[in-house]
Amino acid sequence: MSTLVNIPKSGGLTSRNSNRPADLSMWSSWIDDIFNRDLPSVFSQNFNSGISLPMVNIKETADAYFVEMAVPGLKKSDFHIDLDNQVLSISTEMEEENEHKDGNYTRREFGYSSFKRSFTLPETVEDGKIKANYHEGILSIHLPKKEEAKQKPARSIKIS
Repeated sequence: MSTLVNIPKSGGLTSRNSNRPADLSMWSSWIDDIFNRDLPSVFSQNFNSGISLPMVNIKETADAYFVEMAVPGLKKSDFHIDLDNQVLSISTEMEEENEHKDGNYTRREFGYSSFKRSFTLPETVEDGKIKANYHEGILSIHLPKKEEAKQKPARSIKIS
């Protein structure tokens, strides 16, 4: 009895038939290898991605939260920061168009890139005092806490 389907450790399916000529088995194995391996990164990337999704650092202190995002190459006017129903959204959309004329040909290139990151803020944030700053490629957002939410220093209680 011959095995019709073999599941190798790589997880791909290959056909096996003991009656096939060796050449056909070799070609079948080669074709299976091509289709079972991961696609090159050029196929798995977003073609419009001039900007990848930026990483964010979030830090909490006794008085505030701080959000920092590394997004070099942009201007502060490129950002849209919105607060809606305790959701802070940071986004940007950019279109770029270049045209080069030389003699009898014209080369025209254009691109589009964008990202959006959203965060649900705790109710302890004083939303009327949120400030943002963009300096040397770092977008910093200061989210101060409400007075009642600020961490009080430890104190000693006397026993009577």
